[in-house]
Amino acid sequence: MARWDPGTEERLTRAALDLFAEHGYDDVTVTQIAERAGITRRSYFRYFPDKREVLFAGSERLPIVIGDAVLAADPAASPLSAVVEAFAQAGAALAEHVGRSAERRAVIASSPELQERERSKFAAVADAIRTALLRRDVDEDRARLVAQIATLAAQSAFERWTDGPGHESFAECLDRVIESVRDVLAGGGGPSR
Repeated sequence: MARWDPGTEERLTRAALDLFAEHGYDDVTVTQIAERAGITRRSYFRYFPDKREVLFAGSERLPIVIGDAVLAADPAASPLSAVVEAFAQAGAALAEHVGRSAERRAVIASSPELQERERSKFAAVADAIRTALLRRDVDEDRARLVAQIATLAAQSAFERWTDGPGHESFAECLDRVIESVRDVLAGGGGPSR
């Protein structure tokens, strides 16, 4: 096998999710993941620094992508609209990661350590949004609030998108969630969908 086989990272992720589902996150070792993927334990560490990071591969790029997209949004757009536009653009890039998202979320939900890592990931996204909004001359309080609301909305939209029957795009799911958020903030008390 080549030293940097392009399919290895995907095999490791697949092996880890299978093993976590079979045995639980805490009872799986890096060695087991590596063996299931057909590589050595030492080779595993060329791809991931530890076993939890196999679940978060690439997440370090998300804050940069979202922040850049917020900065590139229509200058006349409201802060929330600029962020929604940024998330909708990023959603297209997320399409390749949809396949086993529900399984990944189940593993994360089973471990306080992973839940904390997931919260850290989304905190970094919210901070990147806040920073981008500040650069768009949005005041600090509004930038922080929009970043937090938009990040929660994007999480909810992603869950709807990956758990749904596949009839809606991520952007459509995000629009539905944002519509619900706007309704709630306006004091709407209608039934939820």
